[in-house]
Amino acid sequence: MTQIRTDSIELAAADGHRLDAFRAQPAGTPRGGVVVVQEIFGVNRHIEAVTRTYAEAGFVAIAPALFDRLQRRADVPYTDVPAGRALKDASKTEQVLLDLKAAIDAVADAGRVGIVGYCWGGTMAYVAACHLPLSAAVCYYGAQIALNLERTPKCPTMFHFGERDASIPAADIERIRKAYPLGHYHVYPADHGFNCTERPMFHAPSAALALERSVEFLHRHVG
Repeated sequence: MTQIRTDSIELAAADGHRLDAFRAQPAGTPRGGVVVVQEIFGVNRHIEAVTRTYAEAGFVAIAPALFDRLQRRADVPYTDVPAGRALKDASKTEQVLLDLKAAIDAVADAGRVGIVGYCWGGTMAYVAACHLPLSAAVCYYGAQIALNLERTPKCPTMFHFGERDASIPAADIERIRKAYPLGHYHVYPADHGFNCTERPMFHAPSAALALERSVEFLHRHVG
């Protein structure tokens, strides 16, 4: 396991907004950068752990606090889904893209940059892949990807879905496949949020396999 170091930094978006970000860096020469996109619960302990995991894989990894425009340092309890959804619904895609671009710029010195997102972050990773300068994207169970199929990713993109996820029915996965046949698709015997160790739907075998595939994919396309 690669030794890593972590810190919190401030990013500046192109419109002047300033936001916090959690950054994790490998001890040696990085393979590139990875932007980690939060769930509706904010940049919490779980997202920080995910960010460390990608640093351990050799990337400078950064998780921008995308709710900072609405609520600084948002850390929504997993038991309060309505509060998380309210913040997500109040977020504007154009502003989220500005904040993600600031995160990309912050790690660009490491080389090529990829993005990985979870839940709402999975959708935002898909949208970012369509608009921002990225070398790869990994989208975990983004329930609103099917509502954004007028956009097409400009970089290699991988998708992880759970077959027991009621928020993303099989018909939606098929729609995404048809709209973007170049994607790399994986469906697991798991529910929504299967990667999150903090939630009851966590499914260790699926999470481990998805991470293995994601890291290999990012190594191939980012570095």
